[in-house]
Amino acid sequence: MSRILVVDDEDGVREFMAEVLEDQGYEVDQASDGAAALTMLEAAAYQLLLTDLKMPRLGGMELVRRIRAEQPELGVIVLSAHGSVADAVEAMKLGIFDFLQKPLDSPTQLRLLVARALERQQLESLREATRERPNADPLGYGAPIMEPVVAALRKVAVTDATVLLNGESGTGKEVAARAVHAWSRRADGPFIAVNCAALSANLLESELFGHEKGAFTGASARRRGRIELAAGGSFFLDEVGELDLDLQAKLLRVLQEREFERVGGNQTIRAEVRWIAATNCDLEAMIAAGRFRADLYHRLALFPVHMPALRDRRQDIVPLANRLLQRIGVELGRPHLRLADDAREALEAASWPGNVRELANTLERAAILADGDALGGDVLFALPGRPKSAYTSAPTPTPTGHANGHLQTLAELEQQAILAALEHHDGNRRKAADALGIGLRTLYDKLKRYESGA
Repeated sequence: MSRILVVDDEDGVREFMAEVLEDQGYEVDQASDGAAALTMLEAAAYQLLLTDLKMPRLGGMELVRRIRAEQPELGVIVLSAHGSVADAVEAMKLGIFDFLQKPLDSPTQLRLLVARALERQQLESLREATRERPNADPLGYGAPIMEPVVAALRKVAVTDATVLLNGESGTGKEVAARAVHAWSRRADGPFIAVNCAALSANLLESELFGHEKGAFTGASARRRGRIELAAGGSFFLDEVGELDLDLQAKLLRVLQEREFERVGGNQTIRAEVRWIAATNCDLEAMIAAGRFRADLYHRLALFPVHMPALRDRRQDIVPLANRLLQRIGVELGRPHLRLADDAREALEAASWPGNVRELANTLERAAILADGDALGGDVLFALPGRPKSAYTSAPTPTPTGHANGHLQTLAELEQQAILAALEHHDGNRRKAADALGIGLRTLYDKLKRYESGA
């Protein structure tokens, strides 16, 4: 249910509005002036602000000006007995939903106005989500192995239980996380994702929790963190196994107590989110090695779900490829791209160590190389100036593959694939890791092993 802040220096007016809205089932907080309201808005997430215009210490318009930069999504209704045309013009410039003269005609007028404001917010959120992901990806395309996975995710989605998605890189863990959010009671709220491997520990802490002005060099203004922005919705921690131990301890506190402080701040903020985490790491092995906290693992793994590898759901490969190719065609301005018969056979036979991410990269590269709209098997695994890569060939028993007349082990093929990806991306390790469907830290670890000869 939406949370509303009512601000008015007249006790009777403020309490009347709060009572009317609480009777409608809204969660309502009250503040007696703009200064008190500013403190409350910085500490908690609200969907709607109802504020008087003329108040001591800090007026309604100045309150909106101060909070608007940090909370552009906040709905605002301004009420006043002394409004002017100039006030109304400024209200519109600040994106205020409505400017209403006091006294109100009736409780019904207030209820209708609030309902319309909240409805408009929900529509804006829906439009924004549609712009970001115009077509939600389905979790499966008929492979039997996906049926219990989808069933389990649908059951847990209607609760607020923390979900841990595990599986190889590129198996669709973010797609699964978005499905859980879409099937939940929080579907109208935001879905905020953070990739724990993409940022250094210091930057990630600021990204998660936000920071106060002056908290560190370059912090020129207060910034709300991703957890705060996800209030009322779902928060997705991708590659959670990449968190360092200090951040693990801070995250554990948020999961346990549902509260945190911005970096450099002392104002406690509630974490009103549903947690979903994902990893391609063996967290239990990391616990044994002292690299992951057991208490955090047990908090995250309340409802663990394993995402099957693409090679284990072969019935899904061609339908999934068709869907990905449709999207790629739109992005490349070639909407009629299609798979030739030999391409479909090659896709179904390949081992896909990088799973869906590798499949998407393969299709996009083939689309770029293909002369026409039909993608044949000859361009699927081609790299300019390089023969077809062995790591995308059909699965065979270990040892597998041939090089220079001898059998190659899987480790050798893995090293060959990594070195080929690095060469293809001119040594850019992040791009190589993305192309292979592995985390950047995983790539660094493997390269260190190659350098040491281990």
